[in-house]
Amino acid sequence: MGLGTTAKKLQTVTEMAEKLYTKVDELRKQVNDVKTHVEATSQRVERIERDLDEQRAILDALAEEQGIDVDERVAEATIKEAEPDHELADADPATEDGADASDAETGDVEVNETGTDETETDRSGAEGTAEANQ
Repeated sequence: MGLGTTAKKLQTVTEMAEKLYTKVDELRKQVNDVKTHVEATSQRVERIERDLDEQRAILDALAEEQGIDVDERVAEATIKEAEPDHELADADPATEDGADASDAETGDVEVNETGTDETETDRSGAEGTAEANQ
């Protein structure tokens, strides 16, 4: 084996080392970018969680003021979400809006323009708030 062959092999190894160093440097930069992005996202998530906690406290206070049982409403929504065909099975064909027959008899529940149930307490509270704002 001559010196020319050894020099050629050393040159090849040197070129491969330079390429490998370049790739490692690129990966290091990418990892740093991902780390920065993750830290920023973590800060945003923490801020959003704080905001959500504050909003939840306000909603709980408003619900308590209006006499609304939040846990009961959440449970009802969870049940409806778990059983999407629940509304179709329970709908009374005698009523146009699909309201429960017991609700239609007592007149306690009405469906407003948005399609949500509205009780007397809810309506009077909303009207009182609207009047207070004027």
